Amino acid sequence: MGKFEKYLTFWVLLCIVAGIFIGYIGGEKIEVISNWNIATVNIPVAILVWLMIYPMMVQIDFSSLVNVSKNWKGLGLTVFINWLVKPFTMAFFAWIFFERIFAAYIQPEMAKEYIAGAILLGAAPCTAMVFVWSYLTNGDANYTLVQVSINDLILLIAFIPIVRFLLGITAVYIPYDVLVTSVVIFVVIPLGAGYLSHRYLIRHKGLEWFTSQFLPALKPVSVIALLTTLVLLFAFQGFKIVERPFDILLIAIPLTIQTYFIFFITWGIGRYLRLRHAVCAPAALIGASNFFELAVAVAISLFGLESGASLATVVGVLIEVPVMLSLVAVANRWKY
Repeated sequence: MGKFEKYLTFWVLLCIVAGIFIGYIGGEKIEVISNWNIATVNIPVAILVWLMIYPMMVQIDFSSLVNVSKNWKGLGLTVFINWLVKPFTMAFFAWIFFERIFAAYIQPEMAKEYIAGAILLGAAPCTAMVFVWSYLTNGDANYTLVQVSINDLILLIAFIPIVRFLLGITAVYIPYDVLVTSVVIFVVIPLGAGYLSHRYLIRHKGLEWFTSQFLPALKPVSVIALLTTLVLLFAFQGFKIVERPFDILLIAIPLTIQTYFIFFITWGIGRYLRLRHAVCAPAALIGASNFFELAVAVAISLFGLESGASLATVVGVLIEVPVMLSLVAVANRWKY
């Protein structure tokens, strides 16, 4: 591990502080950049996420996807955790903290909105960033692609019923333009680029050059894009963080506990099922992370831009990268 990667935690903290400072000082100028969207997917962030995802996509060997059924236990585990466990544990942690533990600090109406935002996060498993987490833990690229694809297909069917059930409302609108745009930007485009460059480079440069020189050279690109994304995300919400730090802290606590809980329970089941580390790690990490673009969009459409539900989904965005990086470190430390 190089010096840069060794002190990644320090760089993450530095980027968080820099992002908050830039966002608070920049004000309307940062707000202009945050509004460069396609169906609520921010274009600068999308480019950076693409740079993070590409190193994973370029490793995918499409000829071996026919053998992905060998990882049926891992696929079964990710479906079980993401759709039968995660939404309900998220709702439980949100309820116990916002309506019980934090009752003295949060008004009942705002508590309900925070719970709604947390539920929207819990019902939407990660689509894009899991490729980054899998890449940083040397996860199986083919398995990661298939598990994301399966969860995206289930999302189309299960998201609305789960949200309706847990929120107790019937008028749930899912912005399919957000869903489709996110899948195209974060899966289809980098997947196509990875496939074409994978074939071209191996054909013209050879497999040895590809694995020993090209792939190692990509890793710094992924990490630098990750840190730049962190700066942007915190810059976009810099004013809110400075103006409402206590609310941000209260929301972050149950969301963080949920993230660690899902990771460790998935990891434990994966070890019990004797999954390979390259399968167990991405299976645990996709459960821990969220499809925050969709959650934010639905929260805004249902409750409004200034609502507590929207704020809760935004806090989910803010804590995701540092918390998930800590879980990446755990997965690497526990490599078997």
